[in-house]
Amino acid sequence: MKRPRNLDDLLKQWAFDPATLNVRMVKGKDERDVLQMRVELGVLQLETTGRPDGESISGSDSYLEHLNLCRLEEPNYDLTEHDCSEIDREFMQFYHRRICWLRMQFYHRAVMDADHTLRLMDVCEDLSDDPEWSAAHEQYRPFVLFHRTQAEALGELEENTPEEAIQAINRGLDTLREFFVKHEAEEHFDEDELIVRLIELRESMRTEYSVGQTLRERLEHAVEQEHYELAAKLRDELTRREAH
Repeated sequence: MKRPRNLDDLLKQWAFDPATLNVRMVKGKDERDVLQMRVELGVLQLETTGRPDGESISGSDSYLEHLNLCRLEEPNYDLTEHDCSEIDREFMQFYHRRICWLRMQFYHRAVMDADHTLRLMDVCEDLSDDPEWSAAHEQYRPFVLFHRTQAEALGELEENTPEEAIQAINRGLDTLREFFVKHEAEEHFDEDELIVRLIELRESMRTEYSVGQTLRERLEHAVEQEHYELAAKLRDELTRREAH
């Protein structure tokens, strides 16, 4: 029987740095791309597509997909204890990969993984009969939305315009406000740390790129002030821009 191989050489060549997130992309034996995250006690390796651990769940690419199929076959499907355990595993795996994408500035990939997690949260809320278990996961929705908004905005800044990046932040803030309203916590919205950080990012973009109000912000303001003729013109201009 062969002796198990250790990771001594790998760990020596890639020292852990507690001051930053240690992430890299390397090639697997079959030349596929894999992500690696250096943690204090070793290395995590994540697949770049499908589930980060590369597992197939009863033929499905993720546990989310598996649960959606279960729900199609049995509309009144209730989560089992095994389901809850597997959901927690998938949440953690997609969290690790999301922060890897953010660190490597693969912003669209980060958005995709955040969307996966948000859909999984929705399924948990729909299928669980344990309010405490659902609430334990739902409390992290603002954090996932923060990552998603940040990633979408930085992706827009990289590929399109600062105005589109600012508008992405505004969309994220609107979604976050809906969460606070739903949970009767709107009075805490303006002081929440994640909200403050997104607003700071938005205003820093305005300053750095000399962006005033976006076209959509001007439209919303015109509607609020009942300047309907101006609103119609701004709406037409927005439609033209989005068409191109």
